[in-house]
Amino acid sequence: MTALAQRPTDAQPPGTLPDGIDAHRLSERRVVPLRHPLRWVITGLVLVLLLNFAQTLFTNPSWEWEKVGVWFFSPPILKGLQLTIIATAISTVVSFFGGIVVALARLSGNPVLTTLSSFYIWLFRSVPLLLVLVFLFNLGNLYPEIGVGIPFGPQFTVNTVATLTPLALGVIGLSLSEIAYSAEVVRSGLLAVDQGQHEAADALGIPKHRQFTRIVLPQALRSIVPAYVNQIIGLIKASSLLYYVSLLDLFGIAQNLGSTYPTDVIPLLVVATIWYLILTSVIAIVQYYIERFYARGSVRVLPPTPLQRLRKALGWNRAKVSAA
Repeated sequence: MTALAQRPTDAQPPGTLPDGIDAHRLSERRVVPLRHPLRWVITGLVLVLLLNFAQTLFTNPSWEWEKVGVWFFSPPILKGLQLTIIATAISTVVSFFGGIVVALARLSGNPVLTTLSSFYIWLFRSVPLLLVLVFLFNLGNLYPEIGVGIPFGPQFTVNTVATLTPLALGVIGLSLSEIAYSAEVVRSGLLAVDQGQHEAADALGIPKHRQFTRIVLPQALRSIVPAYVNQIIGLIKASSLLYYVSLLDLFGIAQNLGSTYPTDVIPLLVVATIWYLILTSVIAIVQYYIERFYARGSVRVLPPTPLQRLRKALGWNRAKVSAA
């Protein structure tokens, strides 16, 4: 009976320890984290490689960093940068709304719209962007005049070359190609919305257009934004192809200046690289806040922003100093 009385039972109150275990000694034991020696070895090797690269980057005189500083804010470079930003910004807006239209057409029950949108996506995803741009820049030879009107009837026409400027042709080419990709991004986001959302909206009698703008699209944007931002970054880099159709964007200006100043080719390429890095970094920051905005309905607590994390870290350090 004594042995049975000392044996722990299932009826033991929660939070208590079995007989024979000293709670004080148990609380004094230090928890030792699991060690990962291989992880530290790999980290050390990566840091050594990074330091070696940084050393060559700033000690190799062939980089000519003083010339990079001279060219970085030069008027020709800023003019090319302005063209890159304008072409990318317009193409981004046009391709996003165009992608929504094409995606809705493909998801519609109309066989004509579904077929045409599928054909459009197939065509412009198959043809290289450079080929599209070359075709558009030769549009004046194919169609000296363009217009709209009644088929085989009166037409309102304008001169192609006089109406469509090189920038307009470049934006049209970028947008036509980008719409095909953004349509698939938008379609995948719309399909990711739970079908119950549509059924609940129908049960409440909400009109279809209001269902799309207020219920479906805001939820779909959580899936659309990350993929579409990748498309925007690709669009920034694709804008460098405008150089091959006589539009001097950032890359085109750097190439032309490199031909004029052969000794400054490397610094000019570095300047173009830094500006592209800046543009993509700005877009990544905007992406973070857009994703955070549309995550309000899917998470209980929004993740802190980098500024909030910095303030928290500084406040924690100050509290430690004050306590010391």
